[in-house]
Formats: sequence, structure tokens, C-alpha cells
Amino acid sequence: MYIIFSILFALTSATLVKSFAPYAAGSGISEIKCIIAGFVMKGFLGFRTLLIKSIALPLAIASGLSVGKEGPSVHYAVCTGNVISKLFEKYKRNAAKTREILSACAAAGVAVAFGSPIGGVLFSLEAMNPFRTGQLVMFQVKYDRSWHFFEIIFFLIIGIFGGLYGAFVIKWNLRAQEFRKKYLSKYTIAEATFLAAATAIICYPNMFLRIDMTESMEILFLECEGGHDYNGLCDKENRWSMVISLAIATAIRIFLVIISYGCKVPAGIFVPSMAIGASFGRTVGILVQALHESFPDSRFFASCQPDVPCITPGTYAFLGAGAALSGIMHITVSVVVIMFELTGALTYILPTMIVVGVTKAVSERFGKGGIADRMIWFSGFPFLHNKDEHAFGVPVSQVMTTDMTVIPSSGLELKDVEKILSENKFQGFPIVQDRASKILVGYIGRTELRYAIDRARRERHVPLHSRCFFTPPPTSAMTPASTGPPVTFDAIASASQLSVDFIRYIDPTPLSVHPRLPLETVMEIFKKMGPRAILIEYHGRLTGLVTIKDCLKYQFKVEAHENPRDDSAVEESQEKLWEWMKGVANWVALKVHQASGGRLKIGGPEQRIESTGASPTDRIARDWMLDGTEDDDPGVELHDR
Repeated sequence: MYIIFSILFALTSATLVKSFAPYAAGSGISEIKCIIAGFVMKGFLGFRTLLIKSIALPLAIASGLSVGKEGPSVHYAVCTGNVISKLFEKYKRNAAKTREILSACAAAGVAVAFGSPIGGVLFSLEAMNPFRTGQLVMFQVKYDRSWHFFEIIFFLIIGIFGGLYGAFVIKWNLRAQEFRKKYLSKYTIAEATFLAAATAIICYPNMFLRIDMTESMEILFLECEGGHDYNGLCDKENRWSMVISLAIATAIRIFLVIISYGCKVPAGIFVPSMAIGASFGRTVGILVQALHESFPDSRFFASCQPDVPCITPGTYAFLGAGAALSGIMHITVSVVVIMFELTGALTYILPTMIVVGVTKAVSERFGKGGIADRMIWFSGFPFLHNKDEHAFGVPVSQVMTTDMTVIPSSGLELKDVEKILSENKFQGFPIVQDRASKILVGYIGRTELRYAIDRARRERHVPLHSRCFFTPPPTSAMTPASTGPPVTFDAIASASQLSVDFIRYIDPTPLSVHPRLPLETVMEIFKKMGPRAILIEYHGRLTGLVTIKDCLKYQFKVEAHENPRDDSAVEESQEKLWEWMKGVANWVALKVHQASGGRLKIGGPEQRIESTGASPTDRIARDWMLDGTEDDDPGVELHDR
């Protein structure tokens, strides 16, 4: 029943996501960081995503997959803020105000998920970068004993583990994501269902893996005194079996997190990482306790009082959870506050700071950015990290786009503007005096241009041959000549019907820079001000245009040149793994087909086999053969680095 329910929950969750809201898959924190920075992802924060993620997330958690609810909680909290803010004109037409709402909702999501309101606010400030109080306790733990100075050595070990854990999981999870995107994108439901079944089978024998991760952490955080025991966790005679069980649980959970995070169900990585850190920390705590009991008179333990428990293994689990969370997310201050608010353990704020500081140092040594930042890089989202430092030594002219679609300030008819919109997908267009001189006079966004055209055609019924003006026409053209025939009011009304004025919709002072401005400075402008595009202007003439994507493409090109990588061995190993998986899948399909007498099949619709000489076994194998050509996902623009 344990395995069957796991399969049913995962199958239902994956089916809902794939069928109704693909954006509901995963954590969502990476995408939210990009959206708050100004990147537009239509539908990612919509009502359908909110509804499906709210239903599918409890199912994914209940399935037993090694995924958490905190990241997805941030996502649907931000979805809620986006959906509600659209009901008010103040936010509907003001992107800056909307981003403020989204940042506040991100903080609310963390506050609700962890029961940590202050930590939620700090998480929003530290991870989301939005700047351009009662306590709800999840794990009620009261540590009535203080820590000892000699324990700092073991706290450092836990901090080192947190940093190594983060670097290891991020590296191999990205490999798993690459394999998933290359080979498994057509089998999202089957993958989630198989992972749930495998997780249930693997985890059930271990008492720390069998139970919910939140419940497991609550048990590992508790002191042994006061009757808090779980299946002999605190018994001395079970000490070494508990150490082995916890070590196995740590290793298995790390493997399951690597292969599970990123499957197409709502999935976070906060709680799984904290559970891994808690099991490792409790292991260290039990070993330190055993060391003290073996050598109670050692000078190393001289600060311990006689006849009083000296070592509290639960505190090591608490510190391990904070270290693993810091290692996977590369956040520091908010981790300390979240862990304090989770447990109310004020005494251990200084050890937590020591552990998180060591974790941060190790993480920076072996990795670049947390899991959310690396997922942004892997997905190819146009996002510049504020902590990145660049020294390219080239002007922006080497990166800018010179082949631009510009709009002359006058001389175009409405049908010409419609043609420009239909022939490309650019999000904005520079306005020039004319195409020959390219004297820059302004900039207009695609949304504003589309809105202006639709409004003019709806309210005034202007024909397609109407003249379009993006700057005020010359005065002589508006003033009747004194020698000409008199101008009647009917003629003036007729002329107004044949022209469309876009002046109010353009930006007459777009952000522009000199072609010789260093690229590093331009990237800082993108980070600090968040424009969609920066125009390159020389003596009033438009010479080019640069976007975040242009900067990132050049950055990837330079990094690839400075640090060339040979991925042939990785690709070869992935191909061998895929061939092995195909063999296993075909064998299982064949056995099921034979055992059911042909009534049950695993896979898609049966394919017609033209060769009449093929044996039944060969025909069945070919019916369910996977050749890796099922993935027709074109990928994202920046994925090929």
C-alpha cells in the first residue's frame, strides 16, 4: 500500500502538470528571480499555474519523492500576488509596482512555508534582489544546555560538509537535468511515476527515510532527555546501528535529491537538503557523544561538567540542516534567522553563524552560485547576477547589434507599421528621423505600439493607408499657406482621419550610451536599472543596440574560450546510460506483454511491423523500442553555450 499510494500520487501530480500547467513543474525560484529582474514569462504567474500547483504540490510531497514544498510555496505565493494585483489599475499598468508586490509575496511564501516571517523577508532581500511580528515555530525545540568551545571543531566539520554537499549536488543535478532534457522530455509522467515507485521501494526499509522529511527533522533535532526517543535513537546499545542507518539515509537521500529535483512535478530542494544535513549532523553528534563517554577525563573535554550530559546530538542535527540549506542555496543571513525562528534556539545563533560562514567559504571555493542561480544559467534565462564581476576589456561596440529594425519618425503608413510588427518578434523599436541619417529621436515598445494601433482602429476606424507620425510634423505642414485656397473644417477633419499620432506612446529620451563605453559598465547599467535594451548613439546617430542576451552571449563565448571543455566523455556515458535504460524498459515491456497474454502493454500505440518474417519477440521489442528521437524540444535561445 505504501508503494501503491506513492505511485498514484506522483502519477496524478505529473499528469495534472503536463496536461494543464507545464509552468507548475519544478521549484520556480529561478524563474521568479528573472521575472523580478524584468524578464517577461507570460503565463508563469497566471491563475492556471496557481491552481494546478496548489493541487499538484501536496500530491508530489505525499508521493514520498525527495522534493520539498518551500520553493513551490514561493512560486504560488507570487502567483497569488500577481493574480490579485492585476485586479487593480495601479498595478496592472505599472511594472515597477507589480515587482514590489511580487517581492513581498516571495517573502510571504517563505514565511508561510517555514513559519519564519523575518527569515522570509530576509530571503526575499538576499535571494530575490527586489531593490533596484509574531513567531510561528515549525520544530518546537528548546535546548536548555549551552555549547562548549571545543565543539567548534565539529561545527567546522559540519560547515565543510554543507559546502561540499552543495557543490556536489549542484554539479550532478545539472548533469541529471541535461540528461532529462535530452532523453526524457517525452516521458515526464512515466519518469515521475517511476521515481516515486523507486523512492518508495528504496526508502521503506530505512526508518529515517520511510517517514516524512519534516517529521524526520523534528525527531533528529530533539534532545534525548525528557522521553524524546524514536525507535531507540537515544539508546546506547543501538548507537552504532543508528550511526550506520543515518549514514545510509544521508547517502541515499543525496542520490535521490540529485535525480528527483527537476522532474516535472512541483518540487523544491529546501527541506530535502535540510533533512540530509540533519541526518549527517545527528551522525556527527552521536559520534562526538560516544567519544566523550569513552574518554570522559580527557583534557579535551575539561569544560564538561560532571554528572551532566555534555553533548547534545540534536544540536548537531540542527546545525547540519542549516549548513546544507546554506550550501545548496548560497544564502547566509536568512539561513541563520530561518533556523532560529524554526526552533527558537537563541543559544545556538553563534554556532549557526560559524557553520554557515564555513559553508559559504567552501561553497564559493568549489562552486559558482547556488542551485537557483545555476538553474538560471542552465535554462538560458537572460539574467545578470549582481555578484558576478567581469573584466572583458572591450567596448560595447563589439557586442552590440547593428542590424536593427528601426522606425522612421514619419513617412510610414499604418500598413507598414503592421508589417513591421508581423515580420519580427522584437520587444521594441528605435525611432529615427529617417533611415538614411539614423538620427535618434526616441524608442517605442512593442506592447505600446500594438496598443496604440488597436486603439486608433477601434475608436477612429482609421484605414490602413493612414499616415503615421512618431514626432510632431513640421509647422509648415500644419499651417495653411497664405496663397493657397482656404481650408475648411471638413478638410481638417478628413485629414485627421488619415493620420495616426504615436507621439504620446514613445520614449523621447531612451537610455543610450557611447560606442566606446566599456562592456562592464553597460552590464552594470543592466543590473542596476533593468532596461530591456540600451541604444548605442554616436553624435546623435543610432549605431547599434545591446540587450542582456547580447552581453550573456559574449560572456559565454569568452568563458568557453578561456576554459574549454571536452564533454565527449560525459555525452558518451549518457548515451550508454540511455541504452541501458532502453534495454530495461524493453525487457519489462516484453515480460508484461507475455505475462498478460498480450492484453497489457507498456508504452505508446502499437506500431505496424511490415516485415512478416520477424518473430513475435522481435515485434514486441520493436513496438516498445525507444531510440532517443522522441525529443523535439528546440530548447532555449541561450542554451547552446
